[in-house]
Amino acid sequence: MDTLTRMRAFISVVENEGFSSAARKTGRSKALLSKYVRELEDELGVLLINRTTRQIALTAAGEVYVARASGILSDLESLNEEAREATGEAKGTIRVSAARTFGDAELGLSLVDFAKAYPDIGLDIHLDDNFVNLVEEGFDVAIRMTRLADSAMIARRLASLNFAIVASPELIERLGRPTHPTQVANYPAVIDSNSRLFSNWGFRDPVTKETINVQVSGQFTANSPVTVRAAALAGLGLALSPSFVVREDLEKGRLVTVLDDYMSSEAGIYAVFPHRRHLPARVRVFVDFLAAWFRKCDCHLNGGGPG
Repeated sequence: MDTLTRMRAFISVVENEGFSSAARKTGRSKALLSKYVRELEDELGVLLINRTTRQIALTAAGEVYVARASGILSDLESLNEEAREATGEAKGTIRVSAARTFGDAELGLSLVDFAKAYPDIGLDIHLDDNFVNLVEEGFDVAIRMTRLADSAMIARRLASLNFAIVASPELIERLGRPTHPTQVANYPAVIDSNSRLFSNWGFRDPVTKETINVQVSGQFTANSPVTVRAAALAGLGLALSPSFVVREDLEKGRLVTVLDDYMSSEAGIYAVFPHRRHLPARVRVFVDFLAAWFRKCDCHLNGGGPG
């Protein structure tokens, strides 16, 4: 068995923190992975892993080896991708992180359409309303709906995305309609804890273009725009929501918007990926496809409603 196979087995065991979990991840038996690692140690003449019945621990040599070996395998993958790209091929699997709201809305059809258009590229999609660390969790790309502020990543804007302040008609009838952002602080708010704004909502003066930040508070906080929408429908407070999440509610009068003139349009949908010396061809094809898909799609990303 060649050194690269043994090296991959060793890296898999380390990344998955054990032989059993690595076996489940790779589809290989625990005994086979153990054999590969033992053969690698014999080849090197050093012990890489201290084994116990419950866990593994890297030796000093193992710490050095795993760092260099990971770099070698990464370089090899990049080399393979460059060769495929030279022949026009894009293959492999893309690990994608996206908000559950994205995947469950009609926006998620972009992922389905990509899979239909590129049958040779696998999609491993993880939907989570929490922001993930792409490097630590091994994702190739994330689809984020936000005002992008993470300079540690590189990103491509796929589409603009409007947000709206919404409330139930009953709440507005009871408390009155705010006419200036500073008045929002006097209203109960439904807060999306995943939002970068959280309880510090930002507005823009339509005349001076200055930013107005307002601290809000309320009884109800959730880490899901869909749950925030439900709370707004129940009259629990004003809510800051992506327009596409509440589009149908606005059209049918179940919710109304307020302070439309003060809403900023700086947010967008982004494809975000870690800095790499070489972006895999499959990821480049994926991002190009999404950008084209959003240019053609009438997804109501910026749609409003009766205010």
